[in-house]
Parts: sequence; C-alpha cells; structure tokens
Amino acid sequence: MNLYDPNGTRLYLNAEERADFLTCARKRAVRDRTLCETLHFTGCRPSELIAITPARIDLSGGTVTLRSLKKRKDSAGRPRVVYRAVPVPPAYLDTLNVAFGIREAQKTKKLANIPIWDLHRQSVWTIVKSVMIEAGIADAPFRTCKGLRHGFGVHAISSGVQLNMLSRWLGHSKIETTAIYAEAVGKEEQDIAARMWD
Repeated sequence: MNLYDPNGTRLYLNAEERADFLTCARKRAVRDRTLCETLHFTGCRPSELIAITPARIDLSGGTVTLRSLKKRKDSAGRPRVVYRAVPVPPAYLDTLNVAFGIREAQKTKKLANIPIWDLHRQSVWTIVKSVMIEAGIADAPFRTCKGLRHGFGVHAISSGVQLNMLSRWLGHSKIETTAIYAEAVGKEEQDIAARMWD
C-alpha cells in the first residue's frame, strides 16, 4: 500500500479536498449525505459501510462499529471476523439517528440488523464520485473512495492520533501498514513539522 502512484501523484485527499467533499455532501439528500459523512468520519471501505446496521451504532458511546471484511485467521488458521469501533462526532450521530431512526430500530432485533444503506459497492462509488466532482476535486488518482480513506489516515496522523490507535480504527492487522500515513507531505507534513518549530 502506498500514498503515491508510480508517477509520484498522491493517492489521498488533502485537508482542503476533504473539507470540500464534506461541504458538498452535506447539500445532498440524507441517504447520500450520511453515506459520505460515514466514509469521511470513519475511514471505512465501501464494503464495510454497506454492512453497517443500527445495532452497530453506539449513540451514547459515540462510535460506529465496523466489520473488517479483510480475511483474517486465528492462531489455528481458521477464518475469524474482526470488528472495530471508530469514534465519530456527536453531530454526525444525531443526523444519522434522526435520518434513519437508529434508536428506535435498535429496540427491535429484526430492524437492528438490517443494513442502513441498501446499496452495492458500485453504487457507493458512484455517489462518492459525483460528490467529489461537484466539490471540484481534480480528476486525479486520489478522486476515489480509497483516496477518501487514505485522506482520513493522513488527517488522523497530522492531528496527532497515535499509530496504534489509527491502525485499530482502519482495521489494519499490522502497524507497518498504518505507518505509511506518517509519510504525508505538503501541507500535512508542514502541519506536523510546525509542532517542532514552536
């Protein structure tokens, strides 16, 4: 995994692009808005997003629990399912609750386990791409769902989140994978370096 393609072009959305993406997403209908906010605030993959159910939203604890869909094995070599809880802003959870009746759905086992977004991965990609185009994000290798996920990682590191915590939030099995986000350049690197200059 890299933050740059073979031509040296970055593969992540920078802080300004992430902000523009979020601003445009918030002008959309509630389904698209909350979908984009979830990707923005959790760094999840589209396949993980479409598996989120009301049961995995902790309104009082302030987290969204994601099921990692990467194949993992236990010590005996058997496949295992891995879940991770990612902290998210209270205002986002309020929007999600009002839009989809999360608290009410959690009271009924059947409703609590129905995915919030009844979409396929391709549909998620189509929605995200249209928001990115509307936000004026350049037609470049970072204008993707993965670019948004990488942007989440770079933003977390430049905000001072520890690698081990970010590794858990992103669902990485090895911290070495997460360490690529410490390679951020440009404004993100300047923000990190500025802490040394003070």
